[in-house]
Formats: sequence, C-alpha cells, structure tokens
Amino acid sequence: MSFWKTVRLALRGESHDFTALSLNRAVLLLAVPMVLEMIMESLFAVVDVFYVSRLGKEAIAVVGLTESVMTLIYSVAMGISFAATAIIARRIGEKDPQRAAQAAGQILLLGFSISAALGAGLAFFAPEILRLMGAEEAIVAQGTTYARIMLGGNMTVFMIFLINAVFRGAGDAVIAMRTLWLANALNIALGPIFIFGWGPIPAMGVTGAAVATNIGRGIGVIYQLWHLAGNQSRLRVHLLDLRPDWPLIGSIMNTARNGIAQLLISTTSWVGLFKILAMFGSSAMAGYTIAIRVVMFALMPAWGLSNAAATLVGQNLGAQQPDRAEAAVKIATKFNMIFLGFVGLSFVVFARPIVGIFTTDPEVLQQGSRALWVISLAFPFYAAGMCFEGAFNGAGDTWTPTRLNFFCFWLGQIPLAWVLSQPLRLGPTGVFIAATISFSVLALWSYRLFKAGRWKLKQV
Repeated sequence: MSFWKTVRLALRGESHDFTALSLNRAVLLLAVPMVLEMIMESLFAVVDVFYVSRLGKEAIAVVGLTESVMTLIYSVAMGISFAATAIIARRIGEKDPQRAAQAAGQILLLGFSISAALGAGLAFFAPEILRLMGAEEAIVAQGTTYARIMLGGNMTVFMIFLINAVFRGAGDAVIAMRTLWLANALNIALGPIFIFGWGPIPAMGVTGAAVATNIGRGIGVIYQLWHLAGNQSRLRVHLLDLRPDWPLIGSIMNTARNGIAQLLISTTSWVGLFKILAMFGSSAMAGYTIAIRVVMFALMPAWGLSNAAATLVGQNLGAQQPDRAEAAVKIATKFNMIFLGFVGLSFVVFARPIVGIFTTDPEVLQQGSRALWVISLAFPFYAAGMCFEGAFNGAGDTWTPTRLNFFCFWLGQIPLAWVLSQPLRLGPTGVFIAATISFSVLALWSYRLFKAGRWKLKQV
C-alpha cells in the first residue's frame, strides 16, 4: 500500500490489529493521527501567546508564570496517562477489551477526583503562587484572575490528557486527534473574542485567554465522554466500570506513581529554570516564554511519534512479542530524529525572525531568539530520548525514566543553570545552555538502558 493511501486509511479511524500488521504500516497508522493531534495542540500554544503578546510583556510573563505552575498539574495528569496507555494497551494486546474498559472507568474516577482537589487548592492561593514564582506586584495584579481560572479549571485539560491516553492505548488514535482538534480550534477561535472583546463580550485582556481555553477544553471532554459511552469507540465504558474497584485503582496508581514522579521532576526543573530567569527581569522571562512555546510547537508532533511507539510497545508486549515491540521503537526513533533534526536546523537559522513574529520589544526579541537557537541545537537528541522514554512508559516501566529525569534534571540541569548564569556570569544564556546539555545527556543514557532490554520484562 502506498504512503498516501496509508495516511488516508489512518485518518478514517478503522480498527486494526497492531500486533499483526507490518511494523512500518503500524507505526504510520498510529503516528499520523497522533502527530496531527499534537500539531493542533502545539499550534494553539503558539497562537495563544501570539494573542497575549499584543497585551505587552507583563501579560506574556503572566502566561509564562502560570503555565510553569500548570506544568505541575500536567505532570500528574500525564503520569497517570502513562499508566493508562500502558495498561489499556496491554489488555488490548491480550485481547481482553472487558478488562480494558474496566481499567478505563477507574482511570476516569481518579482523574475527576484528583483534578477537582488540585483545582480548589491552587485557585485559592493563586496570587501567593505568582509571588512565590518571583512575579512583580504589577504582574500579580494583572494575572491573578487568569491564574485562578487556569488553575481552578484544570479538570478540563487533566481529563483530556487522561481520556486521550485511554484512546491511544486502545489504538483509537483518531478519536484522540479529533478531540484536540475540536478543543483547540475552539480555543483559537474564542481567544481573540474574549481577549480583545467582540460585540456584547467585553475585552478581558489576559483573563480572556483563560476563559477561551477552558471553554474549548471543556467541550473537548464532553466529546470524549460521548465516545466512551459507546459511540464509535473501541472501548465502551459502562456505569458498572465506574464503580470503585480499589485493588484495580491501587494497581493503576502503582504504575502511575513513578510516572507522576517522572513528570514532576521534569516539570519542576522547568519551574526552577523560570525561577532563575526571574532574577534577570520580565524581558528574560517573556523571551523564554515565547521561545518555549515555539519549541513546544515543534516537539508536540514529535511526541505523537513517541506516543505511537508507546502504544505499539504495550500492545505487542501484551501479545508476547517483545522483539516486535523493540523494532517498532527503532522505526519511530528514526522518523523522529529526521523530523526534529530538520526543524531544529530551521530554528537555529531563523530564530530571530521567528521570535519577531511575537514581539517587537528589543530586549524580549534578543532573549527569545537566543533561547530558541540554543535549545534547538539538541533537537535530534530530544527526538531519540522521547521515543526511548515512550518505550519504557508504554511497557509500564515508569521507574526507569523517573530515575533518568532525577539525575539529569534535578541533579544536573538546575545546578548547572545556576552555575552558568550566576558564578560564570552567562546570564539567561547559561540557563538555555543548561537545558540543551541536560536533555542531550538524558537521550544518550536512555539509549543505553533501552538496549539493555529490561523494560521488556515489566508486568502491568
């Protein structure tokens, strides 16, 4: 079958046995909708900061500071998502959809409970959190309502992550793709309306970005639940599946806890970098925020290939085909390195004009373009590391990447960023260099552990 015919087939959302298809075709059928899913997520991140950048560097800093805290929520959601994909994929590979649906029901219960508790606490302390992050009082005054809406309404993004992980584990990547396209298309359309005002809707400034985001994501969650209720989904979750099953919940959390720790380590390291950058003023923070949004625009599609590898690992391990699981990861890694290598080279060459799309402030432009090209230097390493860590997580071996993140980020990235930026007087550039070095080391170490093969023996 030709490449374009396979692409069209991938977008139709038909059911396939990914434990029996040729691996190149299986990777493509899963990767196409997953990459398109992540492209829309990354497009929204860039468009959102484009709108907000029209409000000034303080508004950009509000988004950056709040997003740094939101990454802690993302880490919990994605940690449970790793468990969701691994467990659902393993049950599908074992040809046991009933147990897969039961696990999906328990994952829904966990998601609603945890996100509600996090939202209540973080929204209440929103201004104190902004101050703790090093925000000036002008930024706190402008950003408190934005932070409260984003932190308090985190259930929308939390559940999108979790339910899409369930769909991906089942090989239902097209529904996950359609969910993010729906949610983020609404975000993009509603953003300027609520930010700048339109007709009877008043201009809300940066707060409007939070309102638009939560409306779009909330509708996306409703769409997901409609499918899980049995409409066109390969998994049908019944009311009985939502009844608490404490042994199963314990098993899910046992797999998820290392995934949560893994993401918490990774995301708190980014918070640490932002805290160091706060010492250099709002221009450094705004430039970094723009650069990271652009970087995420590139990395999100690459996560799509990583997610495809994770699904194939889980399903093929469930079907007792570990060598096939390993081969799938190698194929996904090759494609990912080619893609991100090309994108990284483009960012290095065109860093200044790319950042110039989002700001005309000379200081912000200087910091943002420098951050973009320095971080982009190691894109091929990021590509490989994503796929290897995806393999570990897809197998349910969430401990291995947790250990890697601890050593490379907490014991490596943050101390190195401080040393380079302060004692060695490289300023914000030292922070950017530390990020590049730490992710490159992570990729090389991940490759060594992947080749060792112990992840193939993990049971979930």
